[in-house]
Amino acid sequence: MARRRPDGVPPGKQAHEESLQAVEEQLDEVQAMQMPLLEHLMELKDRLIWAVGSAFAGTLVCFAFAKEIYDFLKQPFELALANAEGVGGGLALVNSPFEGVYTYFKVAVIGGLILSSPVIFWQIWKFVAPGLYDSEQKVVLPLTVASVSLFLAGAAFCYYGIFPYAFPFFMNVLGVDVNLSVGGYLSAVIRMMIAFGLCFQIPVGAFFLAKMGFVDHKDLMGFFRYAIVIIFILAAFITPPDPLTQTLLALPMVALYGVGILVARIWSTKVREEVAEA
Repeated sequence: MARRRPDGVPPGKQAHEESLQAVEEQLDEVQAMQMPLLEHLMELKDRLIWAVGSAFAGTLVCFAFAKEIYDFLKQPFELALANAEGVGGGLALVNSPFEGVYTYFKVAVIGGLILSSPVIFWQIWKFVAPGLYDSEQKVVLPLTVASVSLFLAGAAFCYYGIFPYAFPFFMNVLGVDVNLSVGGYLSAVIRMMIAFGLCFQIPVGAFFLAKMGFVDHKDLMGFFRYAIVIIFILAAFITPPDPLTQTLLALPMVALYGVGILVARIWSTKVREEVAEA
């Protein structure tokens, strides 16, 4: 039999009062950090200045090493060309005499954004954090680190795991010389690396869907067979029309989907209503 407190309040009501008090304390924490609209705009301006300034500084640094970065990006193509039998060619200025300068600027800007990304994410965090509860603040920062790490892992997998197999295959299809535009080659390489980085965000997407209560691990497990088909179709669109490169992308995505199931099992807030069969 449930016992009452000395003041006569039932235990159930006591738990309800304590939960309401905890919610009110969290609301007080957020309200204490609230600012007028003008102060919000001033805060946003300061964060944007820091973010843009860091991106500009990173671009200047990368521009000084643009040649080394570009050589790193074109290395898979040169290795494939050197190992291809009876195939010559190289990269050339095709679209414009200024294509080389544009390419250097593109390399510097992209490298600057990557180099300054910790500062940019930190400024976003400083702007958003005052409006979050303590429990949410504890999750956002590790989640940001995980997202950036997965993106870099996807880009690295594309560079080291896909390019060494994809380039030789396509350069030896017809056995003719390969002459590519400098700008076109760089754009294709960067697009593929970004696409792979985004595909590696599956566990992060599973976390958000689970945290918002849309799915749980049972939903993801039940959707697994359809997810495999979707993953292979998506891999076919991202990679060149080659079964090998398609499989090399699809298999890690399937493994990451499995990680997403585990994430949903831990973090899901979805409440299932069990319906008894008659």
